[in-house]
Amino acid sequence: MYICPYYTIGMFTGIIKDLGKIERIESQKDNLQVWILSSQINEINIDQSIAHNGICLTVDAIQDGFYRVTAIRETIKKTTIGNWKVGDQVNLELCLRLGDRLDGHIVQGHIDTTGVCESIQETKGSFEVCFVYPPEFMPLVIEKGSIAIDGISLTCYSLQENKLMVSIIPYTWQHTNAHLWKIGSKVNIEFDLLGKYLQRKFNVA
Repeated sequence: MYICPYYTIGMFTGIIKDLGKIERIESQKDNLQVWILSSQINEINIDQSIAHNGICLTVDAIQDGFYRVTAIRETIKKTTIGNWKVGDQVNLELCLRLGDRLDGHIVQGHIDTTGVCESIQETKGSFEVCFVYPPEFMPLVIEKGSIAIDGISLTCYSLQENKLMVSIIPYTWQHTNAHLWKIGSKVNIEFDLLGKYLQRKFNVA
């Protein structure tokens, strides 16, 4: 087994390529080390950035067909990773390479906050899901704006106070862990990068 220092910075699109399975979770002081099984293991290398349910984490070990990532205290505090359990499925996206297509939107893998699933409704040809999120982030959400929920690139609509709706096509529903969401499920949220820069520039409360 080879172990490397961490961390690196990746860039993503919110287009999920694989569902990983959590095989083992270990505590190391204030950190969590998570071992994951992925069908893309042959494309994964030490020191590589991968988004896990939208969280950018660095591969720091590979052994027996599994790879390991480490989450520090700040990541544990701001994301859902502290709630992960052995056997859980997580959305995986390997970082972009120069020349790759940007099929979703620009996602950094830096989670801003968590949200809670309030409702799920199956409609003709899609699934409509409502999420509640902390009200201080309301200026970062706009009608038809981009948002990453558990790493999935989605579009906001039907905004009401600190609630938003997203509509998910059957393919995305089936090929991500969105189909495992239930009312009360906690998810990672990353708001659009441009909105965060504009908020800071103009001090929007």
